Amino acid sequence: MTGADERVKPAARLGFQPGQVVREIGFGDDVDKDLRQAIEEITGQSLVGEDDADAADVVLLWFRDEDGDLADALVDAVGLLEDGGIIWLLMPKAGRDGYMEPSDVSEAAQTAGLSQTKPVSVAKDWVGARLVAPKR
Repeated sequence: MTGADERVKPAARLGFQPGQVVREIGFGDDVDKDLRQAIEEITGQSLVGEDDADAADVVLLWFRDEDGDLADALVDAVGLLEDGGIIWLLMPKAGRDGYMEPSDVSEAAQTAGLSQTKPVSVAKDWVGARLVAPKR
């Protein structure tokens, strides 16, 4: 497997598809740039920013404990999705700056009306949870 294939593997495992519009929220110096690049390679387009007007198929939400109220951020993210879209909540792994307790994440997801999957490792310092909104 080539280095490019290895880099794309985590993004492919998360279910990104060619042509998807992926909106990124919470970008910072600490995000995993290889994961971002792999998502762009799979979808065939650049990630769109928080201010883009179009609805997204996927919201990529980088969130750390100090970023504020997670439930509010999730409710805002739901409003940016196409019907049937998903949110990938990316959080620092245990022991990293900005780590959040799983119970706090679960409570915020429930408050926002989202169903949550078990977190999976998506990068060296990040875990991700797939959050799905009920059909409108």
